[in-house]
Amino acid sequence: MALVIETKNITKSYPTGAGDLPVLHGVDFSLAEGEFTAIMGPSGSGKSTFMNILGCLDRPTSGVYRLLGEEVESLSPDQLANRRLHYIGFVFQGFNLLPRADLIENVALPLLYARLPVAERRKRALASLEQVGLGPWAKHRPSQVSGGQQQRAAIARALVCQPSLILADEPTGNLDTQTSNEIMALFSHLNDEGITLVLVTHEPDVASYAKRLTRFRDGLLVEDGPVLDRRRP
Repeated sequence: MALVIETKNITKSYPTGAGDLPVLHGVDFSLAEGEFTAIMGPSGSGKSTFMNILGCLDRPTSGVYRLLGEEVESLSPDQLANRRLHYIGFVFQGFNLLPRADLIENVALPLLYARLPVAERRKRALASLEQVGLGPWAKHRPSQVSGGQQQRAAIARALVCQPSLILADEPTGNLDTQTSNEIMALFSHLNDEGITLVLVTHEPDVASYAKRLTRFRDGLLVEDGPVLDRRRP
């Protein structure tokens, strides 16, 4: 299987008034096409910083990050934006939907930046909504659907550019247990269809849906292996 993600000795430090604050200390990590890993760790462990680097939202201080074989740190800001648009789908805890736009408009938004014609944008957005079971709600605004449906719409938006990788940061954090299980069942189904997934969570029950567990502590990757009692929908 081809590698979607590969990091070699990634470090990250942030400047402070007292000097540089190290957050990541030489992280080696790889993820092959079709894998599904959950990243866990306490607050301050470096997992969110690492996720931002994987998503091309931040750059490492040192080390090498390859996305689909391409060294990311050599890319310009415009090139990074292009890779985020075409290669990576993002799902966040807060849904990040535009309240005055209906779901099909929200899902189509990334295609606007891709400069596709209106008809093609709507066609692909509707297909993504149908993929997550929201076709009948395409004309509804976010306030007219449940939190779980809003997160499904956010997942549809992440899928609409047909990315190589989906990064989900605490995607069930605002949802009740039953709805969280429904969202994780959807992620499992998408992974079964071949989509590569990285999920950041602090909830063991959510992480148990993944095939692999990656754990951070004090800026180090301290555990990386298969989920032994994987939860299936």
